[in-house]
Amino acid sequence: MLVVTDTSPINYLVLIGHIDVLPVLFERIVIPQAVVEELRDERTPDIVRQWIAAPPSWCATQSLQGVLDPALLSLGSGEREAIALCQQIGADALLTDDTRAYDEARAREIGVIRTLALLERASLRGLLDLPTAIAKLQATTFYAPAHVINDMLARHAARNPTRPLRAPEP
Repeated sequence: MLVVTDTSPINYLVLIGHIDVLPVLFERIVIPQAVVEELRDERTPDIVRQWIAAPPSWCATQSLQGVLDPALLSLGSGEREAIALCQQIGADALLTDDTRAYDEARAREIGVIRTLALLERASLRGLLDLPTAIAKLQATTFYAPAHVINDMLARHAARNPTRPLRAPEP
């Protein structure tokens, strides 16, 4: 699966120490040049700037070719380029947490995967402990409605029931 990502999934996955799930979940990960610039911004956490200064080989940076669709101008530069690049290279999905980018991508029939969904997919593959990853995510500036997180944790608990403890034999 070929995916293009905007800034937020990379930022949060680096911050919580789970950026390494991306190449396991997807065959190819592409980052637009505008996203690289956002990840290098002085307001970006140091650990994220260090990561983008020497990105792993699985992370391909690609610039847009041609003219940007004016309908995307209301989005941030990273989201604009990510959606345009998805269309340009025929990506299977956009990784984003931005609601307006999500809506625009869906309107263009581009699949969208959010950071929480990435974590749930990684958990299903045994790549991370979902409750721990979500707790780390919640310790950052990440926001998701409580019911979304609670539903995800309930699904996780239903898939991973703990065995009832039995009283020891006398």
